[in-house]
Amino acid sequence: MSYNQAPLLAYWWLDGYVDFSAEQAPRVRQALEEYVAWHRSTQLPDYAQLLQRLQPLAQDKVTAQQVCAVADDLQRRLEVAYEQAVPAMAEIVRSFGPAQIDHLAKRYARNNEETQRDFLQADLAERREATLKRTVERAETIYGALDEGQRALLAAGLEVSPFDPQRWLAERRARQQDILRTLRQLLAEHADAGTAQAALRAFAAQAARSPRAEYRHYQLRLIEANCALTAQLHNSTRSAQRQHAVDKLKGWAEDAKALMRP
Repeated sequence: MSYNQAPLLAYWWLDGYVDFSAEQAPRVRQALEEYVAWHRSTQLPDYAQLLQRLQPLAQDKVTAQQVCAVADDLQRRLEVAYEQAVPAMAEIVRSFGPAQIDHLAKRYARNNEETQRDFLQADLAERREATLKRTVERAETIYGALDEGQRALLAAGLEVSPFDPQRWLAERRARQQDILRTLRQLLAEHADAGTAQAALRAFAAQAARSPRAEYRHYQLRLIEANCALTAQLHNSTRSAQRQHAVDKLKGWAEDAKALMRP
């Protein structure tokens, strides 16, 4: 239901960030309609095939390298989807006014406050408990209910994980400031389409690979740790849990096939 309403839902979400003008609104809606039509016809078939290929993998033991390879596959698909949106996004960005960039800055600040409440609880025990709860919920989406041993495995893995919510939030804020600064520069310089598109591509590249060397090293360590912990959890699952994972993947693949039809 959400996918079939994606242009409308995406418009509302984006409007919450930049508050489109009456002139911008129809252009944004049209661009979203065209983007979802492209995504439906080209990306959903690819997603369905990927989900089918993952099913045999879910039935056997896996290595951390295999988990990271799947994550890389997903990242490449996100990059393809983002790249398709760049030309239309650039035209909208070029029409932004100063008030819209200020609106975006306020929305970023509000989101960061919410993230801080969710991830940076002052009490460290409470913070660890919240992290474990999020991780268990994500795992149970795939495998169904985890047993006490599997919860303990996750808790132990998270205890030694390099994940640092404070560093992550600081990087997120720095990236947001980079975006705001670049948008204001594009506005001041009356940037052409090529310049705006290059800026949007740089945003995506910097999200995947930070321009800050210290954070890049942290990202790599975190990715390796996450792949290893995911493989450990998967390898601890019983046959019924792996079948639950296979059934989930099959269901998502069928959903993707059904959504190919408008």
